[in-house]
Amino acid sequence: MSWRNRVGDGVRGGFWASIGRHQLGMLIGMSVVAGLLFGFVELAGEVMEGETSAFDKRLLLALRDPLNPDQPGGPWWLARMARDITSLGSTTILTIVTVATLGFLLLLHKRAAALLVLVSVGGGGTLSTLLKMLYDRARPDLVPHGDQVISASFPSGHAMQSAVVYLTLGALMSQFVEGRRTKAYLLTWAMLLTLVIGSSRVYLGVHWPTDVLAGWSVGAAWAAFCWMIAEWLQRRGAVEQDRPEAAVGR
Repeated sequence: MSWRNRVGDGVRGGFWASIGRHQLGMLIGMSVVAGLLFGFVELAGEVMEGETSAFDKRLLLALRDPLNPDQPGGPWWLARMARDITSLGSTTILTIVTVATLGFLLLLHKRAAALLVLVSVGGGGTLSTLLKMLYDRARPDLVPHGDQVISASFPSGHAMQSAVVYLTLGALMSQFVEGRRTKAYLLTWAMLLTLVIGSSRVYLGVHWPTDVLAGWSVGAAWAAFCWMIAEWLQRRGAVEQDRPEAAVGR
């Protein structure tokens, strides 16, 4: 076989391998989204039927002071820390983080990517509001609330929106760095923030545990779906490729 044929076979093999990896990634992504949505629907059905009531009450009370259930459990500073952490999932903080990211992308001339982030975050917020209106679950009434609340309880808006924003931005920023460890570091922090913000809502007594589980499920599903769309648009050239060398050179 001539060197031209070997090179041609290598190029074709690499091309088809790339296509195969992309299709496998999309299949895995769709499976994850479907699994998360199925979990949310099943959980929502159990909640509406009252099947989770005992679990919710038991776990919520387990996080309180056994001698005085009106007070959160643990040392005095833990409640203050929980209020600080829960603010990271507030509309104000998430809006600031999103606007700062949009400005960063526009400075890099990545207008399509910025629009995608805006649609992802805005769509997640709209979906959260619609789901709250649909299920209209009352807030916990077992203990005093450790934070002011005005909306319905299911699903948790803090849990859902923090999943949408931090997971989306974590995946985005990982495209601007090299190395698996660095990418994993960014994504780990995104997941950690999502988990501690949602947990703080239960600790403060403003959400049932199943509210937070539902928020994590649908928020992660929405973030994964948006990034599947982003990958598809990038392959079609509709969204700028996020390469580290491109970001550094500008």
